[in-house]
Amino acid sequence: MLVNLHVKNFAIIDEIWLDFGQGFNVLSGETGAGKSILIGSINAALGGKISKDQMGTYADYALVELGFESDDPQIKDIFEKNDLIYEDGLVTISRRIASNGRSVCRVNGETVTAAVLKEIAGVLIDIHGQHEHQSLLYKEGQRRITDESSGECLKALDRVKSCYALFKAARSEYEEAAGSKRKSERELELLSYEAEEIKNARLKEGEDESLEERFRVLSNTERILEEIKLAEDALSMGNEPAEELLDRAQRALGKISSFDEKLAAFSERLACISEELGEFNAGLRDYAEGISGGEEEFEEVSERLDIINRLKSRYGRTIEEINAYADSCLKQLEEYSDYDSYLDRLKKQLSDRENELKTANDLLRKEREKAAAKLSESIENAMKDLNFENARFEIRIAETGNFSETGDTEPEFYLSANLGEPMKKLSGIISGGELSRIMLAIKSVAAVDNSTGTLVFDEIDTGISGRTAQKVAEKIALLSKSHQVICITHLPQLASMADNHFLIEKKQSDGHTRTGITRLEGEEVIDELSRMLGGAQITDTVRNSAREMKQLANETKKKI
Repeated sequence: MLVNLHVKNFAIIDEIWLDFGQGFNVLSGETGAGKSILIGSINAALGGKISKDQMGTYADYALVELGFESDDPQIKDIFEKNDLIYEDGLVTISRRIASNGRSVCRVNGETVTAAVLKEIAGVLIDIHGQHEHQSLLYKEGQRRITDESSGECLKALDRVKSCYALFKAARSEYEEAAGSKRKSERELELLSYEAEEIKNARLKEGEDESLEERFRVLSNTERILEEIKLAEDALSMGNEPAEELLDRAQRALGKISSFDEKLAAFSERLACISEELGEFNAGLRDYAEGISGGEEEFEEVSERLDIINRLKSRYGRTIEEINAYADSCLKQLEEYSDYDSYLDRLKKQLSDRENELKTANDLLRKEREKAAAKLSESIENAMKDLNFENARFEIRIAETGNFSETGDTEPEFYLSANLGEPMKKLSGIISGGELSRIMLAIKSVAAVDNSTGTLVFDEIDTGISGRTAQKVAEKIALLSKSHQVICITHLPQLASMADNHFLIEKKQSDGHTRTGITRLEGEEVIDELSRMLGGAQITDTVRNSAREMKQLANETKKKI
């Protein structure tokens, strides 16, 4: 469940701290007081998009923090998989958004990706935003609701998506090959010549770099030898090499090294220097003797580099690219040596992919039909609890006639809202209030089958009143027995059912407008119910009605 919410500098919210309770939590207040902003902040913390208009004016950043309690095994698995800290069932989600739009998401203090945050949020909370019930009018919304009601449906859908991707790639490859003209004899000859030219060069990876290094040495042999001679001369004094001078100095120090340890150390260091200089001179002489490869080697290296550079100018910047080009030529030659067989192979591959996709679609159709039958019955029963006493609801699976990543069928929602009326497509006959109730029926059915701890409804009571409102209130109260429910509402019938009631108000001070929130207790609840019932003028009669409504609600909840 969602335990607490901390929002800072979000829209017209300066800073608020809010502790939610178990059961049915209601947020009420005047239109425009900021109720939906509060839900927007929760969405923001869970990775939702934030516009510049939602950034507050009291600081250069916005902050939203959510605190959850959950012992769901799925949460533990997600935390272990992503090396996150999980202690005592507490999950803290925070998002800090800078004024430049950049944001950082953290879970229990650890920075996480949007994908991980979405996965965690999907287990902890389900948010039904304003106007979300409009998705019932569209094919995508109806398909998603049907598929998500069945695990087998989702598995079959994943299979269709995979098969469709392979089918689409095979179709594209075949159409490209079939649509292209056969290569002319001249083009084939050119491919063969280019492949043969590269093959005959016998290029080796890294060969160009070693050849270029050797070419630089051979091109500058004379200068290198001159400079080596100057270095050797510098290491001698007259006819005496530096090594002999060092040996003489070391022997002199050796004669007196017994008098002082420091003199012995100097003697040893000089001996090391003499030995190292000897090795240096020997190595330099060996290099000078082996540097010259002669005119013949110079010509060989030059010719080899000319071949490599010519191939680079035509086929690629590196030896790897040149060899890859040769492989491409050989592949094309193989394909076009027997063009009809090549097309036949692609055609067979496309046919195989199409058959796999058809099989996957058939399975998805069967799973959708089973899910539709079960879901239709469950939704229709739930609708009766929401004052659809004579309604009939049905999900039909229609053929689309086309392949797509969502299958060649689509669910369609049908409704007969009143006794004697024929079944018609939902999109053509529904009112706003009916949509809200159908969505609530769907949510209540889904809640039975999932472990999501918190359900959030942002004005799901749109377009309803009277006895229907009472039925909706009882349905949500029933949901709150097994789930934490947070509900924004304008209806006193829903508010009276609350276990925890919060009032959201706009307040002006210091020339600024801010949103504040207060937890209501005792008579404060009656005052707010009176406002919702009576509007601007609250009479004793209205207050008595509010008190009676709350008492009846408490009695009703005991029976649920």
